[in-house]
Amino acid sequence: MDKTTIGVNAGIVWRTIDSSGRAWKYEELKKETKLSDRDLNAAIGWLARENKIEFDSEMPDGEEVMHVEMNVYF
Repeated sequence: MDKTTIGVNAGIVWRTIDSSGRAWKYEELKKETKLSDRDLNAAIGWLARENKIEFDSEMPDGEEVMHVEMNVYF
C-alpha cells in the first residue's frame, strides 16, 4: 500500500459519504465501497486527518457513524 492508493481510496470513501447526505456505519461503508478493512481504515484515517469527516459515537444503538464535516473558511 502506498500514499497514492490510500488517497484514491479516501476519495472513494469521501464521495460515498458526501453523495448520500447521511451518516454511515463502518460495516455499511465497507460493503458499499468494497474496500478491505486495511484499505478502509487507512482511507478513514486520511480523511480524519484532513478534517473531511466527523465521527459520532452517541447513536442510540451505541454504534459509531461517520459523516462529512463541512468546513467553511472565510
